[in-house]
Amino acid sequence: MAFPQRLIEGYGAFLAARLPEEQNRFRALSESGQSPEIMVIGCCDSRVSPEVIFDARPGELFVVRNVANLVPPYTPDGAQRAVSAALEYAVQALKVKHIVVLGHAQCGGIRAFAEESAPLSPGDFIGHWMGLIAPAAKAVGPRGDMPMADYLSRLEHTSVLKTLDNLMTFPCVNILVGRGKLQLHAAYFGVAAGTLSVLDKDNGEFVRVAAEEHAEIFNAPRF
Repeated sequence: MAFPQRLIEGYGAFLAARLPEEQNRFRALSESGQSPEIMVIGCCDSRVSPEVIFDARPGELFVVRNVANLVPPYTPDGAQRAVSAALEYAVQALKVKHIVVLGHAQCGGIRAFAEESAPLSPGDFIGHWMGLIAPAAKAVGPRGDMPMADYLSRLEHTSVLKTLDNLMTFPCVNILVGRGKLQLHAAYFGVAAGTLSVLDKDNGEFVRVAAEEHAEIFNAPRF
């Protein structure tokens, strides 16, 4: 089976446009290694690429992506834990200064949990993984008469907050946050409109970023 043509074409565009602009940076990164100050924990949803959303250059973001942008609580049981390993490396080796948990609208993992979807395979890997959502669902409470879209949005936002709680169960994170050397952040991306909201730690609410600029761009007349 042939390598995907779309990727060949994409590399061609990268080769013609971006690589010449970034060649010196790539070369420097290859010689000195990476030293990003920001770790982003995002969803593997193809619509929510942190590098695209934040217009990041090579070497600026250390990105970990998984279904529903989750982090399990600290569990030093010897099991193979990819997210915990990446977190350990980011904090202990790269010494990042910020960790951003990036949630998003229309998250398939969140919907699968809320709708109690049937397993996609005998292993039910998604179902077991999405069990991490349970504390967020408990905090949101029963759906009741709430429209499903509103319930899912609340669950998506609350899940991000619970992931921050899970991050604080890691001793290396907890200690560095306490010393003021590491900051945790929550953000939420609206896929349809491309909006970004970040958590205001003073009031616990998500607040739109660059709302006026977004309105100016998308409310401008089209000719």
